[in-house]
Amino acid sequence: MRAFVLLSPGEYAVQEVAAPVAGPGEVVVDVERVGVCGTDVEFFTGAMAYLHHGHSAYPMRLGHEWAGRVAAVGDGVAPGWLGRRVMGDTMLGCGSCRRCLRGHQHVCEKRQEVGVRGNRPGALAEQLAVPASSLHALPDSVDAVLGALVEPGGNALRAAQAAAPSPGDRVLVLGPGTIGLLAAMFLRADGAEVHLMGNTDSSLAFARELGFEHVWAEDSLPDLPFDAVVDTSNAAHLPDRALELVEPAGRVVYIGLAGEPSRIDTRTLALKDVTAVGILSASPGLDAAIRAYAAGSVDPRPLVAATVSLDEAGPVLAGDRPPHAGPGPKIQVDPRPC
Repeated sequence: MRAFVLLSPGEYAVQEVAAPVAGPGEVVVDVERVGVCGTDVEFFTGAMAYLHHGHSAYPMRLGHEWAGRVAAVGDGVAPGWLGRRVMGDTMLGCGSCRRCLRGHQHVCEKRQEVGVRGNRPGALAEQLAVPASSLHALPDSVDAVLGALVEPGGNALRAAQAAAPSPGDRVLVLGPGTIGLLAAMFLRADGAEVHLMGNTDSSLAFARELGFEHVWAEDSLPDLPFDAVVDTSNAAHLPDRALELVEPAGRVVYIGLAGEPSRIDTRTLALKDVTAVGILSASPGLDAAIRAYAAGSVDPRPLVAATVSLDEAGPVLAGDRPPHAGPGPKIQVDPRPC
C-alpha cells in the first residue's frame, strides 16, 4: 500500500510499504479521511517534544485524526466489526497499569499513540491497523469528514466541559484555531455567551462567519467579567493572561501547548480562588463528540478548508495552503487511490 513516511525534519516520501495485517485483537481499516494536526506539523519541523524525550523517532508515519471502514479483523475480534464505519482513539494504554485499570489509559506511562508515539504507525496511508478496543462506531449521519473531526472534537468537548458554564455564563476562548473554534461551538451549544480572542484578521473574520459575535484581538479585548477562560493557543504568555482575565471563583482550562515553558503566578490562582484544569487527549470525550455531531448540535464541517491527496500532504505539512482552500483552519487528506 501507499503511505506517507516522514524520514527526518522536512524530509518525506510517499512510499510503497507492506500492508498491515490484523494481529490478535486488532482490525485493519481502509482509511477514508485524515486530519492534519498541529502535532503533525511539529513532527515535520522536528520541534515535537516527544522526539527529544525518546517517545518518537524517525522514520515515522503520521496521522491520528482519522475515519474509515473496517476491512479485516484479527483473532478474538467480533466479526460484526467487518464493514463498519469507525474512528479510533489515539491513546493506546498498556491495559494493565494502575492508570489503565482506573480508566485513564490516555495518561498511561507506557502508552502508544497512533501516528505519534511508541512507533505505532498512523493513518496517512491507505490502511491502518489498530486495536479493536480503540474503535468507536460512526452512525450514518457522521460521514468520513465528520469522523476525522471526532478526535479534535473530543479534545474540545472536554475543554468546554471543564469550563463548566451555566447557561448565560460568559466564556472567553483564547485562540480561534481548530480546537478553539470547536470548543467555542460546544460552549455555545451549552448556552454560554462565547467570546473569542485571536491575533490575525483572517481567523477573527472566519470566527464571525461561524456566527460568533464577540470576537476580539488581544489589544481590543473589552473589560468584561469572564466566568471561565479556555486557552487553546500556543502562545507562551497566554496561560498567565488567562488567569488575569478570569473572574474570581471562575475556571481556567489549559489545552493549548506552547513551544516553550509557560508560567502562571499560583498566588493569583489561590487568591482569586480559581479552578485550573489541564486537558490531554480526546479519549473520554469521543462518544459525546460523535453524539453531538450526529444530532447536529455542533457542526464542524465549515472548519475543513480543503481535502488533498496523499501526494499533497507534504506541502501542507510544510505550511503551503492548497490554492483551492476555503477559510477554515483544518486540512484533511483522502489517502485512497484516485
